[in-house]
Amino acid sequence: MWKMRSRCPPPTWPASDASGELGAAHMVTALYDSHALALIRLAYLMLGDRHAAEDVVQDAYLSLYRAWPRLPDRTNLVGYLRVSVVNGSRSVHRRARRVPPPLVEPDAASAESEVLAGEEQRATVAALGQLPPRQREAIVLRYYAGLPEQEVARAMGVSRGTIKSTTARGMAALGRILREEEQ
Repeated sequence: MWKMRSRCPPPTWPASDASGELGAAHMVTALYDSHALALIRLAYLMLGDRHAAEDVVQDAYLSLYRAWPRLPDRTNLVGYLRVSVVNGSRSVHRRARRVPPPLVEPDAASAESEVLAGEEQRATVAALGQLPPRQREAIVLRYYAGLPEQEVARAMGVSRGTIKSTTARGMAALGRILREEEQ
């Protein structure tokens, strides 16, 4: 699996050309270099499919690049990308019109990755895949991505109170699933 990076430093922005396209390309590339892996992990936890997660993240960066000239505020570009990834993950679920697959990769790539992905972690990820999509999104954004409730609410397009209740219900359901599997 991928290594989790803590807070990434903001990318440095190069000067743009007269049309702004050169600057936009450099800035989006710098954002990609510093945040793409974390966004792919986020999408993977929501989708359970690494290739679909990579596609969703690529689409989010493409959307950012296309929207660049129209963006009135460029101070929270990572938040913009995170919202795009959450919405893209939802779209994948809607298009599939089925229950998302379990969030466990079928075979480990190497013995080293087998050791890193312990049995407890695999059980938790599998249990996470059994939650309803909204609860899974809230838990992944809040506890895996480490976002404060306000940012999770913004990314999901709901109120902070909704995040609190959805997260609490999701954690309770996750606990029940894990207890049932132990028996």
